[in-house]
Amino acid sequence: MSKFKKKKAGGTPGINTASLPDIVFMLLFFFMVTTTIRDASLKVKIVTPNATEIQKLEKKSLVSYIYVGPPSTPALRSVFGTEPRIQLNDTYATVDEIAEFIEKERQSRDEAEIPYLTTSLKIDKDTRMGIVTDIKQELRKLNALKINYSTKKGGTASK
Repeated sequence: MSKFKKKKAGGTPGINTASLPDIVFMLLFFFMVTTTIRDASLKVKIVTPNATEIQKLEKKSLVSYIYVGPPSTPALRSVFGTEPRIQLNDTYATVDEIAEFIEKERQSRDEAEIPYLTTSLKIDKDTRMGIVTDIKQELRKLNALKINYSTKKGGTASK
């Protein structure tokens, strides 16, 4: 009799799963860091016009958005009509409420960032200029003079 037994023909060894939790957490942290959360859900339909000369914004964290367009869903159109409406954050607003919106944005920022705040107007291309002029006049009264018009890049500007 022998003291040693011969190894039987065994299969391949099992896969080591010790590092699997580390990989899962790395992926989780990656997606948490790179994902952006939309600030406001759009209640207005916006088809931005094309532009030939565009620039990207430097710091998007310093941008406040004002959306202007017709209500996006049939349910909202039945309540608010088909005329373009102003949306600030998640609610419809009037031109008079823009002052309160800008003031809240300024209060939520650091004192040094206030001169760099930009107001971005995301306006549907079929919106008439009357409401846009009213918004610009209100921003001028508030000394919010850095205004950006959101567009999409296109070969030729639409007339």
